[in-house]
Amino acid sequence: MSETRKGLPPEAYRATEGEYEPYTQGQNLAEFSVKAVLTGIFLGILFGAANTFLGLKAGLTISTSIPVAVLTVVVFRALGQLGMKHSILEANMSQTIGSASSSVASGVLFTLPALFLWGIKPDLLQISLLAMAGGLLGVLIMIPLRRYLIKREHGQLLYPEGMACAEVLVAAEGGSKQASNVFWGLAIGAGFKWLTGGLKIIADKFSFALGYRAEVAVGVSPALLGVGYILGIRVASVMVAGAALSALVIIPGIYLWGSDLASPLYPETEHLIRDMATRDLWERYVRYIGAGAVATGGFLTLIKSFPTMIESFKVGLKHIGGSIQSQKKTDLDLAFRTVLIMVFIILAVLTLTPNVLGYIDSVWVRAVASVMIAIFAFFFVTVSARIVGLVGVTSNPTSGMTIATLLGTSLVFFLLGWTDLQGKATALMVGTVVCIAASIAGDTSQDLKTGFILGATPRLQQIGELLGVMTSAGFVCYTMILLDRSYGMGSADIPAPQGTLMNLVITGVLDQNLPWTLILIGVGIGLVAAACRLPVLAFAVGVYLPLSTMAPIFLGGLLRHYLTRKKSKEVEEHRRESGVLLASGLVGGEGLLGVALASWVVFVNGGERIKGFSHALPETAKWVLAFVAIAIILGCIAFFALRHQPADPKEKAS
Repeated sequence: MSETRKGLPPEAYRATEGEYEPYTQGQNLAEFSVKAVLTGIFLGILFGAANTFLGLKAGLTISTSIPVAVLTVVVFRALGQLGMKHSILEANMSQTIGSASSSVASGVLFTLPALFLWGIKPDLLQISLLAMAGGLLGVLIMIPLRRYLIKREHGQLLYPEGMACAEVLVAAEGGSKQASNVFWGLAIGAGFKWLTGGLKIIADKFSFALGYRAEVAVGVSPALLGVGYILGIRVASVMVAGAALSALVIIPGIYLWGSDLASPLYPETEHLIRDMATRDLWERYVRYIGAGAVATGGFLTLIKSFPTMIESFKVGLKHIGGSIQSQKKTDLDLAFRTVLIMVFIILAVLTLTPNVLGYIDSVWVRAVASVMIAIFAFFFVTVSARIVGLVGVTSNPTSGMTIATLLGTSLVFFLLGWTDLQGKATALMVGTVVCIAASIAGDTSQDLKTGFILGATPRLQQIGELLGVMTSAGFVCYTMILLDRSYGMGSADIPAPQGTLMNLVITGVLDQNLPWTLILIGVGIGLVAAACRLPVLAFAVGVYLPLSTMAPIFLGGLLRHYLTRKKSKEVEEHRRESGVLLASGLVGGEGLLGVALASWVVFVNGGERIKGFSHALPETAKWVLAFVAIAIILGCIAFFALRHQPADPKEKAS
């Protein structure tokens, strides 16, 4: 790396008259090395497992590009003490491979938990095959678009996460002091998870009833507090507002309205409303309302993005054949013919492999599913790759794309008469592959943007993405199976909200048993949120998830707002970046220890839950300790966000 440069040049962010000159222009640096590949695979597996736990618990995952990049530089520096030199392009290759796991986890957790909710216990090899197929298709379909979206649209499509990752790699190579925040976050997140889930001397949430089944609850979760800091105050506030609507308005409203009913209200068939607890009301009624709101949010986002989608699709078709190879290493892609052959092989494997999910016996059913996968994946990958360049990965309407895929597939299967368990499993297979493909396309685009800015070889990065998918898919799926065996899919510990939603979509269309009154109430809520110009999908997710999940996210976002408001740009950026790195560590720490505790339950306790000291302390003491724990975690985030900060010019002036 050049010693004269302190950061990225201005041309990295704006269009130039000639070709952009990469950060490492003119340097012959190592890139695809053994240590880069192994480090990326290892970190990808770790954060893939952590994201799996987070996704099943809260219905969302975080992008891991930046923490993986930072940890890679730390690992390489440690190896440097042993005389092993490294380059910034090797660090970029490691984060390219490692970050693929987060997209695989997102797609898997959006869909495959529905299998467990149907009582199917899928084979690890079968669902790993699905996850791998989706990830590989997403990367492969994105490859012919790189030359246009990343190179020709430089300065027009920013790809914010890709640019942020490039900045972090440059800063870390220059000796940034913030890298240790990720490690501290890992330790703090794991420590508090051990106290709540292992020793159980701290309650996992504290709550108090307000009457009429209304309840205020805040979960003790380092990961969710960290997610809130990452998301910021606006999104966190909207999400907690949706959760507050469910907990403080909808649930009491249902209880008051139904207390005098003499018979159960559908979809509940056994218990009267007046005899149901708060969680029962949420499970039997509110989640359908939330599902309607989430579906509305997904479709509104999809409709809003539709002009961009059509434009992106047309542009993609126009430029997809432009694969003439340049002599410059920074412009070399995998050959278009190779891409087509690999796509054909993947679709053939999905069609010809018997019992892909244990229930899909007919080759004709699988053939129809493969055709639908090809159509939906090609469209949504093309769309996703461009949308993330405009608004970033976090605003990519993946859930809307998945719901649209499942609705379209379920409707076709309904017309064909495939409404049994085989039809449901096949529809889920289509949704799983397309969801993962659309998700990984966004991650691949960001990684290729980072490589374009730094001067990486696209062909090697594309191979790295494929390798990252293949090495992480099995571990993500195994982690999901492990968590199901330990906690039970759909339980209070891992409610699997996104998988539950997809289950409702498929089952509702094929069995024609959706409680449409509740669904339409949710649709109305989504439309009102849109009329109020709120981010509909974020608000709808809040309606769908418990307040105990959304409240810590809000507290994390509130802390970031407090620390960064009315500060100079330099101080604000420092506090944001330092806090985000610690928050990423919190997510990883809690997630990894959650997986470790699940492994203990399955392999050591023989399936028996960990008791800890849950009965040694009175509930009041655990409630107080829970409150103190949340305050300490927030204090830790604030401390590391403020540490090593530059002087604030505004304070000097005053």
